[in-house]
Amino acid sequence: MPIQVSRRTLLTGAIAGAMTLRHSSVGAQSGTRPNILFIMADDLGYADLSCYGRPDFETPNLDRLATQGMRFTSAYANSAVCSATRLALITGRYQYRLPAGLEEPIAGRDIGIPTEVPTLPALLGAAGYQTALIGKWHLGRLPKYGPLQSGYQHFWGFRGGAVDYYTHANHGADLWDGDTAIAETGYLTDLLGDRASKLIGEFASLKRPFFLSLHFSAPHWPWEAPGDVAESDRLAKRKDQDALMSFDGGSQAIYAAMVRRLDEQVGRVLAELDHQGLANNTIVVFTSDNGGERFADTWPFTGRKTELLEGGIRIPAIVRWPGHVGAGITSDAQIMSMDWLPTLLARAGTRPAATYPPDGIDIWAAFEGGSLPERTLFWRYKAHKQQACRRGDWKYLQIEKNRFLFNVVQDPLERANMKEREPKRFAELSSAWKAWNTTMLKLDRKSYTHYFDSRELADHFGVPPSDD
Repeated sequence: MPIQVSRRTLLTGAIAGAMTLRHSSVGAQSGTRPNILFIMADDLGYADLSCYGRPDFETPNLDRLATQGMRFTSAYANSAVCSATRLALITGRYQYRLPAGLEEPIAGRDIGIPTEVPTLPALLGAAGYQTALIGKWHLGRLPKYGPLQSGYQHFWGFRGGAVDYYTHANHGADLWDGDTAIAETGYLTDLLGDRASKLIGEFASLKRPFFLSLHFSAPHWPWEAPGDVAESDRLAKRKDQDALMSFDGGSQAIYAAMVRRLDEQVGRVLAELDHQGLANNTIVVFTSDNGGERFADTWPFTGRKTELLEGGIRIPAIVRWPGHVGAGITSDAQIMSMDWLPTLLARAGTRPAATYPPDGIDIWAAFEGGSLPERTLFWRYKAHKQQACRRGDWKYLQIEKNRFLFNVVQDPLERANMKEREPKRFAELSSAWKAWNTTMLKLDRKSYTHYFDSRELADHFGVPPSDD
């Protein structure tokens, strides 16, 4: 498999070469830098794995991963939608620092990650890692933007927000090997598991550490179960596919089959690590890009994708690294998507570029059973003028002109508004959000923000739909 080195990787090499760590990294201290396998599901709800409480089906491979590592109960996505979270993940910074992060999600405009912004794969590549993305990109279109233009040395997957699981199309074919469009037969979740497994074997033969991003489309729309080719054919004949994304098809049984197949392919990839003798020296992360969609289970939270209620931003997160991360441990440490960049770079023996300091933090202390310093996590979302922040047990939330204060530990359903009982705390958090917001780019009125049906939003929030 040919490895392509991007201009970003070469530029980042000059930055990273001057700042390689000689301390603080477990991998650097031991002399053997770990491989990194970062697995991300798409629109997976907090409780969609049986180890997180899903009652109607089981996910044995991911459950086993949790028993072999650490399961987080207060992990957050940077955004309630996918491309914004992915931007935060790859840069280690709040997505609102870049114009592309204002899209939420990116849809249509010629926008993406500027080449001068160091990314997680570029920094790892400059430190000697083999890097690859298998699966979803959704951070900009060719010719300016793409995985190979953003530090990955190899890419196999799709560039848009979603594709049909059988035709691999949505408003046109969207399956790529590098920057070359390809055609492939098969159920997409299986194809991604197959490519990732093969690539692990190829990486192993080169005797160099690797960073493999495996970003599944499952269980994102279209809701097509394994073997459900008839549904794929029916959707292909429909022209109003944007409307179908919110309203067409699906069932709990189909969703369950999609998540179970996701679990099966994760198990297949983990088995390849075992087969290659790499499991003990590979950090495995499994998480989601945002909260769940219409068939997801977000219990004990309310809300879903596109909403800053806990169900829209609280996500599953599991980490395994034998001998370094304890087995069968649960952590309530508050972590966020942007934390993975500084954390993984430190384990690899390098660090972020000084010119682009991360907003995320190294969360390694949580892996060792320790606590993290208290900090405030922030969100905003244009639809219905949502804004939120969490500090400790408390969360400030605004939806339209309605403002709330919740203790999300004692009240995870966000039912008891404590704004009047805790006026000082409410003022502190609302002021903190306003101060933080002044450091971010202003909302772009030309940006695309995905809306669910306005009647659903009005019913859910009890307020008129926004015309802003």
